[in-house]
Amino acid sequence: MKRALVTGGSGGIGAAICRRLAADGYHVIVHANRSLAKAEAVLAEIVAAGGSGEAVAFDVTERAATAVVLERLLEASPIQVLVNNAGIHADAVFPGMSAEQWHSVLDVSLNGFFNVTQPLTMPMIRTRWGRIVNISSVAGITGNRGQVNYSAAKGALHAATKSLALELASRGITVNAVAPGIIATEMSDGTFDAETIKKLVPMQRAGRPEEVADLVGFLASDRAAYISGQIISINGALI
Repeated sequence: MKRALVTGGSGGIGAAICRRLAADGYHVIVHANRSLAKAEAVLAEIVAAGGSGEAVAFDVTERAATAVVLERLLEASPIQVLVNNAGIHADAVFPGMSAEQWHSVLDVSLNGFFNVTQPLTMPMIRTRWGRIVNISSVAGITGNRGQVNYSAAKGALHAATKSLALELASRGITVNAVAPGIIATEMSDGTFDAETIKKLVPMQRAGRPEEVADLVGFLASDRAAYISGQIISINGALI
């Protein structure tokens, strides 16, 4: 059984991805930042549905702590599917943005990407099969007012996705990014009301976490073996 690690797996989109990968037959490692209980709650759903997995908690921005957990996980076998879903918002218009808001967002999306992905890459290469999916945002494609930090982080993640895809293409490993638009999660509930969504999104609704998870599940499958280095947006024709 192949193993999949989903960072930020205790959140709305992350939990849906975990459930989808478990349904597809992966042993899913559900990650949370500090609250192991949240990851365990998602794991309980997976197990109740007949799936397999485990829960872990660590801060992706803390390189040493992340390395300790990943080293322990790798003792069992390589992790062949990695979904880098961990991310945070700290929105503010740029003239009023603090250094902390800037650095914290880039730290999770970019340094977190490195801290988790780099230690898993060589073990994945040795298996000659792997899937890396980076969860980004439409903001990384179009930009967004009040999100210079978030847009910068996701745009850089897109560039990293394309470069890493080139490095790993001959090793049977694909690297792609999924860039959601407005998705109905706890994080977006306080940002967009129904009327605003109807005006912004041509499909006149928010996407569902399960729809993002379905796309990730496809990219993690054998059917997507020739898709790599792509930024795939799921946004209801928003762009």
